[in-house]
Amino acid sequence: MAVVTDRPKILLVDDRPENLLALEAILGSLDVDLVRANSGEEALRALLRAEFALILLDAQMPGMDGFETAARIKRRTRTKDVPIIFLTAVDKDMSSSYRGYVAGGADYISKPFDPWILRAKVQVFVDLWEAGRLQAAQAALLRDREGAGGDLQRAFWERFSGLEEAVHDLGAQLGDAGPGARAALDRVQQRLEELRGTLDGRVSSS
Repeated sequence: MAVVTDRPKILLVDDRPENLLALEAILGSLDVDLVRANSGEEALRALLRAEFALILLDAQMPGMDGFETAARIKRRTRTKDVPIIFLTAVDKDMSSSYRGYVAGGADYISKPFDPWILRAKVQVFVDLWEAGRLQAAQAALLRDREGAGGDLQRAFWERFSGLEEAVHDLGAQLGDAGPGARAALDRVQQRLEELRGTLDGRVSSS
């Protein structure tokens, strides 16, 4: 099960520690949790343990490169919608950019990149993630309220019907009781009928 925290998590994937350190320095001012991964395999394991708002993925890594890592991420149902920004030192190779988008990348930034641009792009994806979380929470709250309201409504109607049956049984048991008791029972039955009519009207109009 994914670990969900209040702050969005960003997965930084690069085989060079100095690059990871530079990314942390650039993104450190954002209200996010930064998680390191030194390889594609480590990134895939990290995605099993936590939920991420964004992945910054180095395209050129030994072994499983960024493109293959991204393809595997997109094949997983739970992580296929996590946006990926590719980071690469290859800035003139259009085929690399094409491979990045084909692999499911949301954006592609060449090194050396402008820290302000990178931070701004990351903030956009973080904002989108937080908006999605808020919308999901509001939808869940609405479903809970509707569910609770439905349960209360069913319980009310069950009790109301039981009260009507009890009044009906009481009328049968009164038999030839005095006019005062019969008049009181008639008033109760009339009020119940009026109340049912009012409630039925509210339900049909809602």
